[in-house]
Amino acid sequence: MGGFFGTISKKACATDLFYGTDYNSHLGTRRGGMATLDDDGVFRRSIHNLENSYFRSRFEADLGKFKGNSGIGIISDTDPQPIFVNSHLGKYAVVTVAKVNNLEELEKELLSKGCHFTELSSGQTNQTELIALLISQGKTFIEGIKLVQEKIKGSCSMLILTEDCIIAARDKWGRTPILIGKKDDAYAATSEPCSFPNLDFDLVYDLGPGEIVKLTADNMTQLCAPNAQKHVCSFLWVYYGYPVSDYEGRNVDAVRYDTGMRMAKKDDVEADYVAAIPDSGIGMGLGYAEGKGIPYRRAIIKYTPTWPRSFTPVNQDVRDLVAKMKLIPNRELLKDKKVIFCDDSIVRGTQLRDNVGILYGYGAKEVHMRLGSPPIIHSCPYIGFSASKSALELITRRIIKELEGDDSKDLDKYATTNSEQYNKMIDCIRKKLNITTLKFNTVEDLVASIGLPKECICTHCYDGTGRGNE
Repeated sequence: MGGFFGTISKKACATDLFYGTDYNSHLGTRRGGMATLDDDGVFRRSIHNLENSYFRSRFEADLGKFKGNSGIGIISDTDPQPIFVNSHLGKYAVVTVAKVNNLEELEKELLSKGCHFTELSSGQTNQTELIALLISQGKTFIEGIKLVQEKIKGSCSMLILTEDCIIAARDKWGRTPILIGKKDDAYAATSEPCSFPNLDFDLVYDLGPGEIVKLTADNMTQLCAPNAQKHVCSFLWVYYGYPVSDYEGRNVDAVRYDTGMRMAKKDDVEADYVAAIPDSGIGMGLGYAEGKGIPYRRAIIKYTPTWPRSFTPVNQDVRDLVAKMKLIPNRELLKDKKVIFCDDSIVRGTQLRDNVGILYGYGAKEVHMRLGSPPIIHSCPYIGFSASKSALELITRRIIKELEGDDSKDLDKYATTNSEQYNKMIDCIRKKLNITTLKFNTVEDLVASIGLPKECICTHCYDGTGRGNE
């Protein structure tokens, strides 16, 4: 997916920019970048590959060159960023969290107008450069950003560092978040509000869908009001949002805790205790344990110093290795025990397949899995929350193909909780992964836990509902 951080201050911003960007590291694994505007009006930039290292270790040596009071940074799972532009709008730098499904169509349109591309990413047009070129088609930044929102199929949130301010613009449907923080001498904008507390920023505002604001060290000014409709990605709360973060006024860990409570009160399974697959299963596990009235124990511990999130690396072999190596079971707690394990979701089944085998190998008598998300049946056309290239990478679609001979047959029935097709699919997954019992959250309970109206939340990956491919 990716995440960004930008700040503008009355004093040097490099330290806040460095750590603020780093607090988005759980959102991406491919590239990181920072850009600042120094007191002489010179833009300075560094971009590094993060696939084999961490943001802090790659950028610490560059910190001395970042001067000035304003800057933007990015953790990207797509293209190298930030992009520099010199146009009739002036000089500026831009970072994006985006998924551009009509990249080739827009590329041809811009080339036909005499534009050219200089930044290639893996042999393809850099989508952030394409977005920058679209912005520059406008007579003003506002007009250019609105052009991006109108033309892109997918999603796009962005930060623009200009010669006198930072402009923050949220995706047209609000699929990805932008939050504003303030302290005495600075403003900041970020994808992840967990970046604010340790940098002494207070969370003061959530941008609405399509909203555009201008930040200076002293003020936030609305340049464009939010759209009436929004479709926020529900996976923010299920998986990739950090536990201490709030989106739309709803805390990530509180939502996960509530999903566990709700599921436990409907579940008649008997077990010795509840555990979680760390990290994103912990909130749900704690809620489930309270709802069930049985202990919570740490039967699996995550080795945190070196291992990234496991379904974001592009290479399947790397994903498999990470899934196996980063989690360490506790033999003492597992031996001869019936255990309920809570986790965020099953996407490909990579982690769970390996983990369940290890749990039995360490003496677990029964392994019951409870998932915070409903079954993921559709690939996401709106944001890049996983590295899936095909629907058949989803374990649900592989099971449907085995059952029907066609992975796209009767998807609405397979998405309907407790339908004949749904129950058959879940039981096939259970058997394939060698789980004693398996239950997923329902769309209705997830929406209730998030606490926003269903029409404001995107649940496309579970039930296929969404805003087309806008």
